[in-house]
Amino acid sequence: MTETTIKGKTGRPPKFREPRRPITVTLPESTLARLASIDPDRARAIVKATDTVMPFDAEPHKQVELVEVAPGLSIIIVAPSRLLPKIKWLRLVEVAPMRFLLTIPLGTSVDSIEVAITDLLDDVKSYDEWEHSLLSELKHLVQSLRRRGKLSKAEMLFIDTRAMGVRKDAEPEPPTRSAV
Repeated sequence: MTETTIKGKTGRPPKFREPRRPITVTLPESTLARLASIDPDRARAIVKATDTVMPFDAEPHKQVELVEVAPGLSIIIVAPSRLLPKIKWLRLVEVAPMRFLLTIPLGTSVDSIEVAITDLLDDVKSYDEWEHSLLSELKHLVQSLRRRGKLSKAEMLFIDTRAMGVRKDAEPEPPTRSAV
């Protein structure tokens, strides 16, 4: 070999065209089986599953949106936020990938969420455009709905599965009928 010979790269060709890095992840056997049905290569299966749930060419979800659940009745759905979970009493319930329903405990006033969001906005760093935008939009929505008398609360059913000893991925037992 002479000095002018160009050395070729050795090793396997890359699976993906964009920058990549190795990771280690532990997954349940059932997930591994489902990934294998997508593609025998786990990395490709994960990429395909992610692209299916969050396609690059899809219109991005709004950070804050109203989703109609009955004629004339909507709920507030928000995108992921690192700051909203800092409101200790606010629950973010993931209802779809990267889409969260906001719930508040019984007895919590509607305007308390507006105050809590205002407090978060005071603490958000100016360079964190995503969080500032989401919190500002949510505050404006809650404030305008509250002022117009269009914001109300309803109750949801939550089950404490920890007390029942139910695994997260298990189906709850159907209620048994008692003899009368």
